[in-house]
Amino acid sequence: MNFPLELKYTKDHEWVRVEGNTAYIGITDFAQHELGDIVYVDINTVGEQVAKEGIFGTVEAVKTVSDLFMPVSGEVLEVNTDLDANPELVNSDPFGKGWMVKITITDTAELNELLSAEQYKALVGA
Repeated sequence: MNFPLELKYTKDHEWVRVEGNTAYIGITDFAQHELGDIVYVDINTVGEQVAKEGIFGTVEAVKTVSDLFMPVSGEVLEVNTDLDANPELVNSDPFGKGWMVKITITDTAELNELLSAEQYKALVGA
């Protein structure tokens, strides 16, 4: 499994890539592996403020549906529309083409509460 060092992680298996005041968010390699084949990503929160740990969408795998939790408070600027036609990008490239939302971070201090790659790796027992 892959645990990119430059990312921050949540206990709910989301990752965050920070670029200034914006961030890209998706689910981790561990999460996509546990879910199995992703068949649908449902995110309808563009333009909305979502609080830390609030639900910003769902991801549907062959056998289950899972909520997506916001790692830090922010406004959803963009959804990865490539996932509409190709939800399997979450499985094949969870940290790249499989990103889910781009947000403006409203409280950068919340980033300090996220896990490092090493902490996340320990959490999942890898």
